[in-house]
Amino acid sequence: MTTDERFEVQRQIAATPAEIFAVLRDPRGHVAIDSSGMLQSADGSPVSAVGDEFVVHMDRESLNDLPMGKYDVTVIITRFAADAELEWTISGTIQPPIKHLYGYRLEPSDTGTLVTTYYDWSQIEERYRGRVNFPIIPEAGLRATLGILARTVEKHL
Repeated sequence: MTTDERFEVQRQIAATPAEIFAVLRDPRGHVAIDSSGMLQSADGSPVSAVGDEFVVHMDRESLNDLPMGKYDVTVIITRFAADAELEWTISGTIQPPIKHLYGYRLEPSDTGTLVTTYYDWSQIEERYRGRVNFPIIPEAGLRATLGILARTVEKHL
């Protein structure tokens, strides 16, 4: 589904939903599969419920769009269903939080799991409209992240 303020991409991955979800709920997993180069490292435990949080150390120089340099964000889980769905927003340098959402949906399939990832900026604070260029991460970035996720979890002999 693509709208003016949301897009999602899908990929079949030859791994179980549980294997994929284990990467997605782990803060270090987010860093490992990031295609943007912004996520440098993370601190925190794997998430297990709505409201859980972890910190990601970022470097905006990878995008070269804003002079933010290195900074931290707190990832706040907004949806959680074990082995099925994970969504989050962030709080960080820019306050109040922008309220853009990232997420994954996992559906078992004959070949493993159909993974859908999305980026939604339809709920951003009005004060940021026109001041911050959205989408921050392009659709191609989400596709690349799914490729890295597949490479990370698929069992190749």
